[in-house]
Amino acid sequence: MSVIILLLIASISVAGLFLGAFIWSVKTGQYDDEESPSVRMLFDQQPPKK
Repeated sequence: MSVIILLLIASISVAGLFLGAFIWSVKTGQYDDEESPSVRMLFDQQPPKK
């Protein structure tokens, strides 16, 4: 029974660590896309009219 409690604490700790790393990366702008919005309009083509 003590092994289950130990594994439960370890898994919650690892999940909390990954959640903290994810929140940190979002706050520091790791997922901000600064390049493609300015280039997207160059490749946005209308289909040719018949």
